[in-house]
Amino acid sequence: MKIKQFFVGISAAVLMVAAGGVGAADYTLKLAHNGPEQHPFQDGAVAFKEQLEASSNGAIEVQIFPGEQLGSEEETSQMLKQGTLHCAVESAGGGLAPFVPEADLFNLPFIFSDIDHFYRVVDGPIGDSVAGKVEMALESDVLGWWFSGIRNAWNDTRPVVTPDDLKGLKIRVMGSPVLIDTFNALGAQATPMSFGEVYTSLQQGVIDGAETDHVDLLVENFYEVTKYVSLTGHMYLAAALVCSDKALAELPSDLQEQVREAAAVATAAQRAAMDKMAGDALASLKEKGIEFNEVELAAFQEAVRSVYEKNADRVGGMEMIQKVSEQ
Repeated sequence: MKIKQFFVGISAAVLMVAAGGVGAADYTLKLAHNGPEQHPFQDGAVAFKEQLEASSNGAIEVQIFPGEQLGSEEETSQMLKQGTLHCAVESAGGGLAPFVPEADLFNLPFIFSDIDHFYRVVDGPIGDSVAGKVEMALESDVLGWWFSGIRNAWNDTRPVVTPDDLKGLKIRVMGSPVLIDTFNALGAQATPMSFGEVYTSLQQGVIDGAETDHVDLLVENFYEVTKYVSLTGHMYLAAALVCSDKALAELPSDLQEQVREAAAVATAAQRAAMDKMAGDALASLKEKGIEFNEVELAAFQEAVRSVYEKNADRVGGMEMIQKVSEQ
């Protein structure tokens, strides 16, 4: 029995070598994202890698670069357009909105009522429409919408329950014009900066706080440099798995299809990981002493009405905003 198993194993190895499966990849795809290895982005990236390397019988190798190793989201978006990076996970706030005004539709404060509403929008015609704008602007393909969590404002200075409590606080935001307008409208000093600079900027007092979901607050160790989390829930952050047209064009048609199939598997894996990790992160943060405060939600929603009026034309008009609310 052991001899038989030995020869079966040898035969399988020979077949893999013949198919290019062992150290003989014909193509290499580099995939970048800005989360650490503990982030659900990494779960999605690993699922993409495992599925694609298996389905291509090793013809494609996927190399993952987490934690802004290849640059900020804005920088990797530019690299996708230039064809110097194959694939990246680009959030609607940091990687897409600076290049695609319509992507800021997803960044409007309080536009999503819950996670089911979010997925109905991004997985439907509106998500397809925004994806088309991204594809034209970045000369790339959007292969799936990922979820980067429900965002809350937090700081190390004082509890924030009303918009007045934010006045004077320097809050880091992504490069989205909508997010900048949102926190300025709430009375804070919106301060755009790269995600990788946030921790040290908090340590040095350059900023007073930021806005992230619970997962980022935990895995980026921001709980070490902040104390008060306000449960604003102002934003459901969409992120796109994007691959450069130039990179895909280098692949035979059958491998291009396998990339798309792997992206679908990765999208499901990333969403599931985010769902699980969000609950776990909240429990961990409470154990670490973070103070969570409910807010006067109606007051926050009223304070940001001007953001809709100011940005409606950029994101497709009030009719498009209405369509999102009706999904």
